[in-house]
Amino acid sequence: MSLDIIFKIAAVGLITAVINQVLKKTDKDEIATLVTLAGLVIVLIMVIDMVAQLFDTLRTVFGMY
Repeated sequence: MSLDIIFKIAAVGLITAVINQVLKKTDKDEIATLVTLAGLVIVLIMVIDMVAQLFDTLRTVFGMY
């Protein structure tokens, strides 16, 4: 596994945090919450994709179809 996915997750987290803080400073707390949830969903999709690749690799290695 490369560090590329860790950097992608960190980048999504940083961008989400910055946008969240800007929106909170402008009194748009509801939208800030939605941005946080969107960032969480993006990261979860990335992790689910990695887990699916792991299961495919394990299925191939152990010969299970």
